[in-house]
Amino acid sequence: MRAFRDLYYLFFPIVCHCCNTPLVENEDLICVPCRFALPLAEMTATTDNEVERAFYGRIDIAFGTALLLYERKGVVQKLIHLLKYKSQEDLGILFGKWLGSELKLCDRLPIIDYVVPVPIHKKKLQKRGYNQVTKFAQEIARSLHAEFNDRQLRSISTNETQTLKQRSDRWQHVKEKFYLEDTRFFEGKNILLIDDVITTGATLEACCLELQKTKNITISIATIAFTS
Repeated sequence: MRAFRDLYYLFFPIVCHCCNTPLVENEDLICVPCRFALPLAEMTATTDNEVERAFYGRIDIAFGTALLLYERKGVVQKLIHLLKYKSQEDLGILFGKWLGSELKLCDRLPIIDYVVPVPIHKKKLQKRGYNQVTKFAQEIARSLHAEFNDRQLRSISTNETQTLKQRSDRWQHVKEKFYLEDTRFFEGKNILLIDDVITTGATLEACCLELQKTKNITISIATIAFTS
């Protein structure tokens, strides 16, 4: 069986998502040299890190972190693009296990009751077939022994692309995008809100403001990447 597998990989090699070189045994999605070269954010254990400072004066969060640093045209952008638009959901699993192992050892993180992914609108979900942060969030929930929940926080509208919008314009555009099915469901709970990339933070801010309609809720944030 192994000989057949090795023969198959000889003609149809599985390649690294970063550098496109064939992966060797025990490498998963990204080769070892590329993993070591990824720009790690290294902020999970750090109080007053860049993610937490990004939301000062905007929303009250108990904790914030990201796994990687995002640069335009960089390798992290490539990986996020593969995850988001090319059905490479296994990258979400990889990153979820990676960040989950950091969070599990982090004394700063409150004991999390629910891990909640930022939702996408049902029309976009039907077109793409998946929410790019679902598996990322599920792996984190598994690491923290928390419950994954993607049923309470909902997206209620699709929006034009916001890549080129100024921060103030972007915030106005997404302000009414999300709603809670039941404002009592997360009452008294610690929530870890999950997204792929923090750019202006407007989408996460809108989600948090909706979640804060719940009494005695505590919100933390974790993402795959942060735009420094």
